[in-house]
Amino acid sequence: MKVSELARCAEVTAETVRHYTREGLLHPKRDPENGYQLFAQADLERLRFIQRARTLGFSVAEINEILAHADQGDSPCPMVRDLLASRLPQIRNRIRELEALASRMEQALDAWAEMPDGTPDGHSLCRLIESFPEATHSHCSRAAEERQ
Repeated sequence: MKVSELARCAEVTAETVRHYTREGLLHPKRDPENGYQLFAQADLERLRFIQRARTLGFSVAEINEILAHADQGDSPCPMVRDLLASRLPQIRNRIRELEALASRMEQALDAWAEMPDGTPDGHSLCRLIESFPEATHSHCSRAAEERQ
């Protein structure tokens, strides 16, 4: 199969196939007559595996490591479990951070609903953002305030 055929069969773009090939995840043969990359059925299965791993949040580098273990005949499953187990708390923390961000955005939109637009005047850049309370003051801004 050529790049476009593999992409169509795997329901990805040709650029995705080229990217994974550049990253060393796919290893096509070369047509000796025209130099085209040629992929086998095994490459299609490998590409489908890569896509499944991506949907689980694995990075290209991690997938490369997983495939390297498998290519050497070693089971990558213990590493896969460890990677997901260590990643899950990070993902849950990121979700909490994003929920907090969404809440701040909603608060800002509510507070700004009746505020007029302003133009920068040398003292103010955007009154909407400037009206929103800071989470914390940095040491530098506190020191400047104390000097005034």
